[in-house]
Amino acid sequence: MKIQIINGPNLNLLGTREKSIYGESGFEPFLAELKSSYHSVDIQYFQSNIEGELINKLHEIGFSYDGIIFNAGAYTHTSLAIADAIAAINTPVIEVHISNVYSREEYRHKSMMAKNCKGIITGFGLHSYRLALESFL
Repeated sequence: MKIQIINGPNLNLLGTREKSIYGESGFEPFLAELKSSYHSVDIQYFQSNIEGELINKLHEIGFSYDGIIFNAGAYTHTSLAIADAIAAINTPVIEVHISNVYSREEYRHKSMMAKNCKGIITGFGLHSYRLALESFL
């Protein structure tokens, strides 16, 4: 099984930014833990702060992977282009969020991409990614 994790803008700063919302851990140590817990799964990782690069990655892998775990960050609430890219590919996408977006500002309650995703997991910290991975298994 081949799974791609994609993180969008500002998620490269996990562990240093807004720790009360996003926690104390960076993503790379969590990713190493995830890979060691799921030896039989080929887990790939990509992060970009640039919308077009996220879309290009979706196009690149969207017909050959078994699943995509995607935290689009703030683009979740604004990007029709990412929503369209998800609709255009065959690989199922699970939208994930570290924080509970529904307990935050009202504008975070709307996802442009949700209707094109297999499901949404929100509010479980970094374990949101693990739950998404488990759903593909």
